[in-house]
Amino acid sequence: MADPSSYRPEPGEIPDSPGVYRFRDEHRRVIYVGKAKSLRQRLANYFQDLAGLHPRTRSMVTTAASVEWTVVSTEVEALQLEYSWIKEYDPRFNVKYRDDKSYPYLAVTMNEEFPRVQVMRGQKKKGVRYFGPYAHAWAIRDTVDLMLRVFPVRTCSAGVFKNAARTGRPCLLGYIGKCSAPCVDRIPAEDHRELAEEFCDFMAGRTGTYLRRLEKRMAEAAEEMEYERAARLRDDIGALRKAMEKNAVVLADATDADLIAVAEDELEAAVQIFHVRGGRVRGQRGWVTDKVEEITTGALVEHALQQLYGEETGDAVPREVLVPALPDPVEPVQQWLTGRRGSGVSLRVPQRGDKRALMETVERNAQQALVLHKTKRASDLTTRSRALEEITDALGLDSAPLRIECYDISHLQGDDVVASMVVFEDGLARKSEYRRFQIKGFGGQDDVRSMHEVITRRFRRYLAEKERTGEWTDGEDPVAGESDGGLGEPPASTLTEDDGRPRRFAYPPQLVVVDGGAPQVAAAQRALDELGIDDIAVCGLAKRLEEVWLPGDDDPVVLPRTSEGLYLLQRVRDEAHRFAITYQRSKRAKRFRSSPLDDVPGLGETRKQALIKHFGSLKKLRSATIEQICEVPGIGRKTAETIAGALAQAAPAPAVNTATGEIMDDTEEPGQATGSPGEPVSTGAPDERRGQER
Repeated sequence: MADPSSYRPEPGEIPDSPGVYRFRDEHRRVIYVGKAKSLRQRLANYFQDLAGLHPRTRSMVTTAASVEWTVVSTEVEALQLEYSWIKEYDPRFNVKYRDDKSYPYLAVTMNEEFPRVQVMRGQKKKGVRYFGPYAHAWAIRDTVDLMLRVFPVRTCSAGVFKNAARTGRPCLLGYIGKCSAPCVDRIPAEDHRELAEEFCDFMAGRTGTYLRRLEKRMAEAAEEMEYERAARLRDDIGALRKAMEKNAVVLADATDADLIAVAEDELEAAVQIFHVRGGRVRGQRGWVTDKVEEITTGALVEHALQQLYGEETGDAVPREVLVPALPDPVEPVQQWLTGRRGSGVSLRVPQRGDKRALMETVERNAQQALVLHKTKRASDLTTRSRALEEITDALGLDSAPLRIECYDISHLQGDDVVASMVVFEDGLARKSEYRRFQIKGFGGQDDVRSMHEVITRRFRRYLAEKERTGEWTDGEDPVAGESDGGLGEPPASTLTEDDGRPRRFAYPPQLVVVDGGAPQVAAAQRALDELGIDDIAVCGLAKRLEEVWLPGDDDPVVLPRTSEGLYLLQRVRDEAHRFAITYQRSKRAKRFRSSPLDDVPGLGETRKQALIKHFGSLKKLRSATIEQICEVPGIGRKTAETIAGALAQAAPAPAVNTATGEIMDDTEEPGQATGSPGEPVSTGAPDERRGQER
């Protein structure tokens, strides 16, 4: 535990101006980002008597090892920079709203020639109209199904659309009248786009005019005794009214607003947002966060606004944002929202009327979300804590292994030997810190040597990072200046000095788990001993009997089958195996797609395809003379000589019939008769041998 006085800035060193500050831990990780109207006054609050600090603040300042700041001109700039750094560094002591799912939107791809109505998730794309977010994708599909009879806009994928255009036959929706079938030219592109724009107008809340127009057309059809057309229009009106009923009017005057409510206790907070467009609730979403810092309701609202509108512009930011409490100060936040929208945004607390009543509904949703989250997480936290405690007791560790790294080796009969490293923190996978290795220290199949190489390379990088940041206390010099060993990463000296992001191997685990038994464990421990690392525990988990092996022990540690600790180790091991074998298969597939022409310097994809197209196969190209190769457009004599030499060196051994001893003289080489050299080759071998891959 660090003493804040050890890194406290000197008096008068901190400027009395707006800015953003960062606290870093001993490994140079950014653990907290904050903004202030006056950096001097705000930072002074962190360096008072520890007994007077909030417990969470005290935990942060004792974890930190340094503090730095950046001066900006205005509080709005400070707000923007704070949001950017929180997003970039993911500091552990900042409030971060965890969105438990990607909310679906109803999207209309107006950027395409024939706009398509579909469900979309994730980042928004330019030129696409979005409506929502919705709580469930089925709610979008129900709405679209009702509206397609009135607005028969295309909903099919690009593949289905192209196939229908090629065959001249529309899909089922085209036959039943729920698609205008632009794929077979039943409707011009201009008319289809107009239909999509009418769909967007209706979804945006401009419903009255369109309904009145349909009612007028229905009356005219009835007067002209076209009763079938009048009945279809009547059904269309009914479908639209039913779609409208799903989003009842909650605010008058076609109001566009977002309502944000917060429910909180001492440890956690839940945020609920209702998106109101055209007076109707068009979407709902919610987040939950741990209160890892001392924070007020207004500050929670400010963080929610950053999360909600940090990457939005234009109409995605509504004219009015209603909140339970205003940030302090409110002016910079309001200016920031105005800048995101491009016009005025009202940020206020509703006091009475329909907006206050709707806010109470949002608050009830937030309360229910917090209760549901705590009910679910209580079991989850208890289980994970028990698992870590069981592992601590079984392995005789001094403290719970909050960070576990697991390593696995994968290969196919000694080819494409790779390794994986997966990371679990607090019992949960941290996929951003997964790493992959290629075994390059030797050839062939040797899991024990492979494990020794991987552990050595990983922790050599850790020692190099530790030396580079000046964390050595005993003057010991690690194995520095050595190459990366095929890791595919730049040497430590090329990394940015103070970027604040966790470097790839700068953070040590408390426990290393290897997939294997006593030999693999011994190899991992030997690698750590050679590097002089004695504060990291090692164990192995053997697949056969799920036994836990410790270095130097003749007998394994057997955990009960019902043990939560064993279950956590199994999940870590299985994740490492999955990650390793996925990488190994990708390398194997890449190798099968290779061609001798790939080794010819200066020969690009276009000329390789021209060669195969000219000769028909790689076998015929191999038997061609230099003069014949020169006949291919773009191939000169020097290049032709290089191609002939490369093909001669890569000539395959003749195939032999093992039953008769006869040398097979195939007319074509498998997988090379058609297509370009870069295309996948299917020989059947991978599937037949998959059962033997490690």
